[in-house]
Amino acid sequence: MADRLNITRRDFLNGIALGTVAGGSLSPLELLAADRRTGYPPLLTGMRGSHPGSFEVAHAVAWAGARFERPDELTDGLYDCVVVGGGISGLAAAWYYRQAEPDAKVLVLDNHDDFGGHAKRNEFVVDGHALIGYGGSQSIDGPSTYSREARQLLVDLGIDTQRFYQYFDRQYFEKRGLTEGMYFSAAKYGRDATLPSVLRWGWHAGDAPVIDRYPLAPADREALRRLLTNGKDLLPPMPENEKIGWLRSTSYRDFLLGPAGVPENVYLLLRDSPKGLWGIGWDALSTLEAWNLGMPGTDHLAFDAASLGSHEREEPYIFHFPDGNAGVARALVRQLVPGALPGNSMEDLVTSRLDYDALDDPGNACRIRLNSTAVDVRHSHDRNEVDVTYVKDGKPARIRARHVVMACYNNILPHICPEMPAPQAEALAYAKKVPLVYVSIAVRNWQAFATLGFHQVRVAQPDLMHSFGMDFPVSMGGYRYTQSPDEPTVLHGTFVPTVPDQGFTAREQHERGRRALYEMTWDDFETGIVADLQGALEPGGFDAERDIAAITVNRWPHGYAYEYNDYSDPPDYGPDKGPHIAGRARIGRISIANSDASAFAYVNGAIDAAYRAVREQIDDT
Repeated sequence: MADRLNITRRDFLNGIALGTVAGGSLSPLELLAADRRTGYPPLLTGMRGSHPGSFEVAHAVAWAGARFERPDELTDGLYDCVVVGGGISGLAAAWYYRQAEPDAKVLVLDNHDDFGGHAKRNEFVVDGHALIGYGGSQSIDGPSTYSREARQLLVDLGIDTQRFYQYFDRQYFEKRGLTEGMYFSAAKYGRDATLPSVLRWGWHAGDAPVIDRYPLAPADREALRRLLTNGKDLLPPMPENEKIGWLRSTSYRDFLLGPAGVPENVYLLLRDSPKGLWGIGWDALSTLEAWNLGMPGTDHLAFDAASLGSHEREEPYIFHFPDGNAGVARALVRQLVPGALPGNSMEDLVTSRLDYDALDDPGNACRIRLNSTAVDVRHSHDRNEVDVTYVKDGKPARIRARHVVMACYNNILPHICPEMPAPQAEALAYAKKVPLVYVSIAVRNWQAFATLGFHQVRVAQPDLMHSFGMDFPVSMGGYRYTQSPDEPTVLHGTFVPTVPDQGFTAREQHERGRRALYEMTWDDFETGIVADLQGALEPGGFDAERDIAAITVNRWPHGYAYEYNDYSDPPDYGPDKGPHIAGRARIGRISIANSDASAFAYVNGAIDAAYRAVREQIDDT
């Protein structure tokens, strides 16, 4: 097998029929499969997310202090509202503004070549099969807990979350005997081995014999077995309030290596398990959070947990479009820009083809302008309006609006909003967004997963992806999730750059991880992804050169919004208290949205921030 796959230079659409039957027409899925236009953003592979061309101008402003002249002439007429940032929060802000003022003229600017922000849609065509995946924001998590405004927005968009109980096949993997595996690489453990994971949810003591097959020293295997079968409180007796304080102030790493008495190699097996949720490992999260997530050794800690609230999930994690929350973004665009996306239901959001040329049509009351980076946002001399200077195609342009909502990365605001007070800028600097990479891998079949009996694989001591596996089993709107191992499908992998076990807090690791991520090349990703898949799946007959059809690396150096954690942040910090409250303060006719402003990296955090920002402006008009 070749050391590296030059997949970005392949033509994956060979053999696809482009013609129509006389007198007939192509279905939406056939249209997806037939599209050869490389300019259609969801079909672009290679380095996506924060893609080349989307961040250089902002970096020049923030890092090098670059300044762009404000053109004398306005490019457009006066807007009622300009929204900077076309993610879910920005699109929701545009929608809320139009709801409050139906005749309003609204413009949404975004620096990427696609809308949605982290709600990114990935498409592939493999052997004539149209495949859909997600490259960022995954799911509508816990919709019953949403605010009244966020729930109503979903209703107004035609998104009925109850239908996902029908579309998401919760027994799919169980019916096929597929469970979670763990990959031990030869580089770290002396030999490649993919074995059942004893760290999966639902593990029980009867699974312990598999530990004997792990490529660990006998003493490490025995320590892991003891930890998993432990039935007692591993902490010495202490007053309850003192115990809760100890759990908050002690990392789970130190709990494992200390009171739990496990060797370092056992800790390293568990270290990276919370990365997909928190963007850091157990060296920078508390033992109390480990208890909250049900980690080994914490289930018998004796204290009254009632005051801490329940850590049980109220709803299943099933509210997922095939393209993740890009489905929500597309629903917003459908209503904001009539004619851009055909259809009228949540089901036809999945396969309807979006007309990108319609997004910035001058005839629309709401326009979405892509590849446009805001570099200066300030009030006009009379302070009755706001000027927004942005760069598109290398040239600055200026527009003016009655109101502006900044729904972009909040930490850039002090660099482009010169009127922001210094204390507010200092408050914004506290949070460090979580860098992460979501990898979508189109494969020609998933026979290796079926042969090995796994649908998801954790990587022990990962160099790149800490996990990868088959996507959520959702079939809706004419899109069918794969039903047979010989069919093409999309695998999803996650990589979060961290600097573990060096005493760095979550915020410090996010900042260092972001720097490392910007330094990584496409070859770094391609080599690591292929190595992980080949090493883990080869026993099931996988051949990367033959079976990988395409890779899309959704790179987000400024990824998900920072959420406070009780180990390195004050314990009373949360969505309702913390520096983000001062950081999102209104500046005259400029209001601040984005999930950053909610300190909550979920769809409802983005929507609630949009609602608050718009009401700040509308209610004061």
